[in-house]
Amino acid sequence: MLVKLENPLVLLKAIELVSELVTEVRIKINEFGLSISAMDPANVAMVGFKLPKSAFSEFESDNEDLGVNLDNLKRILKRCGTKSSLFLERKENLLEIRIEDRVRRNFSLSLIEIEAEEIEFDEKIGRMEFTSKVEIDSSDFIASVEDCAVVSDACSFVIKEGKFIIESKGLNSAMSEFSGDEAKIEAEDCKSRFSLEYLQKFIKGAKIVDKTILNFANEHPLKVDFKNEHMSLSFILAPRMETND
Repeated sequence: MLVKLENPLVLLKAIELVSELVTEVRIKINEFGLSISAMDPANVAMVGFKLPKSAFSEFESDNEDLGVNLDNLKRILKRCGTKSSLFLERKENLLEIRIEDRVRRNFSLSLIEIEAEEIEFDEKIGRMEFTSKVEIDSSDFIASVEDCAVVSDACSFVIKEGKFIIESKGLNSAMSEFSGDEAKIEAEDCKSRFSLEYLQKFIKGAKIVDKTILNFANEHPLKVDFKNEHMSLSFILAPRMETND
């Protein structure tokens, strides 16, 4: 296996986001590209990341399954600059990482056995049914989540009369309301409540794309998609089943 990435900062940003949920993952490299699927230890959230084969300038690989510690991988990837080229090569139980810019630098990362159950993100998603889809400016999504975090530890996503509402209620309250002028809304009336602890982790992904896509249903998990021409990063978040908002 030998792959070359001309824009390694895309991979670094994704690894940083995935590491918000888990510390160890299986990185799969096959004919379709590079992918990661993982579930957090509390079984509340799941992440799926894809870097397509087209994102690589060189790609020679069969089916590889690389168990890595994300903190160790992050430390190495942070050594990349904006003009660096990144090479990944497996040699037995090591992942050889080469960074080339003005100087060539070499790192070796020990591969590890991952004890967690293997997760197939697409398979999990395929069994979910969503009644509502909202495409929103990422900056608006970030601001709305941060507003709610000021007053509570959870917020509700609401579709009502064709409008999309993000609200949090307790002793204090916060609300953002979007019509079809501010967001693309394809939805039926519903409401679901989610942990802001997790949403605040997710919105870091919104900072690397212009649009955020939200899929949800009444008291149903939330699917958050951050996509651009270089990569696809998705999160699933279980709802908080509480009677009072």
